[in-house]
Formats: sequence, C-alpha cells, structure tokens
Amino acid sequence: MKKLSVIVLLLPVLGVIAQKKTDPATFAKTITTEDLKKHLYIVASREMEGRETATPGQKKAAAYIENQFQSLGLTPGNKGSYQMLYGVYQDSLLAASIEVNGKMFELDKDFALNVGQTNTSTYRFSEIVFVGNGLVDSMHDDYKGLDVRGKAVLMLAAQQQQGRGGFGNQFARIDAAQKNGAVAVLVIGGNFPRSSKTNPKGNMYVNAFQRVVRPNQFQVSEKVAQAIMGDDFAKAKTGEIPQKTYSADLSLSFNKSTTTLQSSNVIGVLEGSDLKDEYVFITAHYDHLGKRDTVIYYGADDDGSGTVGVLEIAEAFVKAKQAGKGPRRSMVFMTVSGEEKGLWGSAYYTNHPVFPLEKTTVDLNIDMIGRSDSSRHKGDSSNYVYVVGDDKISSDLKVISEATNKKYLKMELDYKFNDPNDRQRIYFRSDHYNFAQKGVPIIFYYDGMLGADYHRPTDTPDKINYNLLAKRAQLVFYTAWEMANRSDMLKRDLKLEVPPRGF
Repeated sequence: MKKLSVIVLLLPVLGVIAQKKTDPATFAKTITTEDLKKHLYIVASREMEGRETATPGQKKAAAYIENQFQSLGLTPGNKGSYQMLYGVYQDSLLAASIEVNGKMFELDKDFALNVGQTNTSTYRFSEIVFVGNGLVDSMHDDYKGLDVRGKAVLMLAAQQQQGRGGFGNQFARIDAAQKNGAVAVLVIGGNFPRSSKTNPKGNMYVNAFQRVVRPNQFQVSEKVAQAIMGDDFAKAKTGEIPQKTYSADLSLSFNKSTTTLQSSNVIGVLEGSDLKDEYVFITAHYDHLGKRDTVIYYGADDDGSGTVGVLEIAEAFVKAKQAGKGPRRSMVFMTVSGEEKGLWGSAYYTNHPVFPLEKTTVDLNIDMIGRSDSSRHKGDSSNYVYVVGDDKISSDLKVISEATNKKYLKMELDYKFNDPNDRQRIYFRSDHYNFAQKGVPIIFYYDGMLGADYHRPTDTPDKINYNLLAKRAQLVFYTAWEMANRSDMLKRDLKLEVPPRGF
C-alpha cells in the first residue's frame, strides 16, 4: 500500500514534468491564415457597421465572439454569462436659446455649445460681468475686485488673449470662473456663423456622476457680445476696456435628454490544472469607430486583427487541452469594447474584476497586428512586431518573451515604443494599461500602423498581411504557453514610471 501510495502521489508531479516537455508547436500551427481571414472578413464586415461602442454593430460583433467562445467550449467568464455589461450614456439636445434685451440669437449662427458639457437649465441674469481673459495665475487675477457670485461672466476667446500664450487652457478658465462663484460662462468667438450644425447627439460617456459639475459654457458670436457690452466691445478686443459689470437682460436656456445604453466585454475561460486559481489574460478590443452617415470605418487592423488573434489563440489552447496538454494556469480570453472611447471596457473590468488581479500573472494585449509600419526603415518588415511594456512591472517579462521568440519564431522584436520619451505615448493607449495601473505585468503587441488607413474607412480586411498576422498571433500563443505553464507567477518588482504629458 505504501509503495502504491508513493506512485499515486508522484503521478501529478510526473504529469507536470511531462506537460512542461510538451512541444506547443503542434497547437500553434492551428493558428492559420485561412481561419484568421475567415473570422476577420466577418468581424470587419459591412454587417458589423464599424462596431462602434453601444451600437447595434458592436452588439453583433459581441454575439459573434460569444458564439465562437461557446463553440470552442470555453466557460462563460462572468457569473454564467460570456458578456460583462456596463452602462454607457448619451445626451440629446432638445432645445437651446440665448436672448439679450429681448433679441433672440440662433444656435450655430450666433452661439454654440457642447451638448455633453452643458446641463439642463434656464437662467435669467440682469447683470453680466466682463472678465477679460478670465485668467487666474500666480502673476495675475482677472477677477480681482469683481463680484461674480451667482452671475454670468463674459470672456475673450483664447486667441484674443493679449500676449498670454500658454495660458489658454479652457478648463482652467472655466474652473477659475467657478471658484469665483460664476454659474454661467460666455466665451466670445469670431468663427460665426458655424459652417456645420451642432450635432444634436452628444458624445457617449461612462461617468454619469461627476465629482465637479462645471458652469454651463456657451461660445457666443461678437454680435452677442456687442448686444451685452455695446460700444465697449470693440475696445475690449484690444484690451482697452478693463473688467466691469454690464446691465443687460440675458436669458440662457438649455434642455437635453439622456439615454442609457449598454456595451459589453466578452469573456471566455479555459480552466487550468494544478494552478487553475492563477490566470493568464489574452485581450484585444473589438470595437472601432462605427460609421459616419453611410461611411463605414471597418477597423480591420484596429483592432479586428487582435480580436481574431484572440479567437485563434483560444482555439489553440482548447485543442491542447483536448489532447491532454492543457495549461496549468487558467486562460482568460477577453475582448473588450470602448477602447476607442477611452479604454472603457478594460477600465470597467479592472475596476470590477471577475478573477483576482493579484492572481493574474500577466495580460498579453493585442491591438493591431495585421499590417506593417510604413515609417519603419530598418530590419525585415515581413518579420517583426513591436513589443511594448515588457520592461515594466516585471523583470521576468523580457527574459521569457525573448527566449520564447528565439526558441520558436525568431521574429524581430522592436522596442521602439518602450522609450519613456515616446511622444506618441503608445504604451498608454491600449487596454493593457488598465491592467498595468493595477500592478499586473503586461506585454502589448502592435504593428505600428498609424499611416494612411489608421482610423479611416480604408482600414479594410483586404489590406491585411495574413501570413504576418498568423505569425504574430503564434508568438502571443507561445508566450502565453510559457506564462501559463511555468512554476511561478511573474515577479512584480519594477516600478511603473509614468512621464508627464508634454515632456
């Protein structure tokens, strides 16, 4: 019995040793150009309408991805559901008006506004305070000696600020007005009448509740300013008129409705073996820009390529498990929406994680891996990928990444975007960054295609280099294989450095 017990006890260990020796190449070869092409011509099809977040096209794409995860036998990743829903909001303009001393002014002809940044209200003022440039800094205070509490303020446009370049931050000017007690801000602009009409639909947003609600802001024509200031306006533009209070009957009215929409991340899980309570994430964003009127922004490379890469990598891991060679750690395959809006989906997940982030050993994020960077003038353009972030958070990452690539594919790993002074700030512009902010080690795979087709309707499936797409997806698979089967989780021993904007 004792001898038998020893053998039984050794079996899991022997299984792990055998698993470590498994050659993953057989499964990597299931990531094929044919399958990638088949998926991408669906994901980036006219039917998906550009997959803009919280639109029917995005929901069709989510349903397609969910169906693929289900057909592979992946477990639903969010409490019995493949989709993790989150709220999205959008405002619609109902009415807006400005009236000065009984004279009505017209939207777009005489004034403009941002639907999302303006709150439903009706104000009637008998006094309006001209505050010049509306600036407050260590050297100057345009509000000195003025009482603007509960009043509307009128200020010059940024381009009219006399010799004060660099101080035109509009939010800073609005904040200064608010700190001094103003409840509405009129900014004088010379670009009226507007050539394009105000879009009655505001931008989508996810933060319905704000820490600070700013005063309503209207951009107004010189005609509106003159109606308030009279002959003083001409002198105000040249700085001859100081800040002062004007008596005028001013009515500001704005009304909007807010619609609650939904978007989702799609999550499928392949359970691991002896380390199943630790996780390897493979991510990509499946949303894109949608359509403008009837023009579709297909987003084949951005990020249809990453999305179909996730599908193929998932299939390769499933086939490995079916062959008795499944991963030790659990694999989480997640495609997110809202990336183009501001990394919304990944932010929602990392703020509401299904699986503990401290047990998430790595996020391998794929965003654009189907094209070539026309500005890259070195090396082999048919055998490279930009690897971003492997030198941050974990000192294990680069070692494993380079060893894996050397062993299996021998691609050129380009580290251009690891430069802390990268002015494009690529490291901060895709979904891995939300994982990184929570301390999860990441690698971001990227082709650098910011050329003629980036964020344009011409980013179509026929322009993808499918051989290169397959090879890059295989690299992610091999790297994930190593992460999923090594004995230890990745160390978290490097500090994430975030350079300031405008360095």
